[in-house]
Amino acid sequence: MAPEDRRAALIAATLPLLREHGTAISTRQIAEAAGVAEGTIFGVFPDKASLVRAALMHAFDPQPAVAALHAIDQPDLRVRLREAVAALRARMSANANLAAVPRELMADDAEFRDRMMAARHCMADALAVLVEPDRHRLRRSPEATAQMLLMLVAVTVHRGTAVPDFGDMDDDEIVSVLLDGLLVRADSSPSTESSP
Repeated sequence: MAPEDRRAALIAATLPLLREHGTAISTRQIAEAAGVAEGTIFGVFPDKASLVRAALMHAFDPQPAVAALHAIDQPDLRVRLREAVAALRARMSANANLAAVPRELMADDAEFRDRMMAARHCMADALAVLVEPDRHRLRRSPEATAQMLLMLVAVTVHRGTAVPDFGDMDDDEIVSVLLDGLLVRADSSPSTESSP
């Protein structure tokens, strides 16, 4: 197997382990998952930390999400945004258990931190392009709208202690909150209104 293929296979075997166990995985577990001898890892990566870092960079690579956003071809803004939310939630959900790991790495790794920020900017830029045809209908710029949408999607996937549980929001509600706000519409039943 060529070195790049071996590298890709090790990264692919490492990701599910990271998602399940975090960084507490061993090189033995990785080797077993990849179906190789443990020494094979060190023929491709200098140490376990390098492999974990490469796997995380692969997991947080924005290109698949950006490609999915660019592929959305719908004339209706709500439909476009609903498809965007579905794509972003799928990506963020797949990496939800990895969210704490980058924080550990970002404290000591400026390159990793910069790549994570660049990934977020790439997704925001792709969302802004998606919203641009309806700029005249929005009270905020496409760029601000994209950032707000990313925040809404993130709180439905990464429910931390500082944020109330928004996990029951579906794609339609996220788009509605972004475009319509939080006020209950007049055509909604009174029982869904909450008292102040």
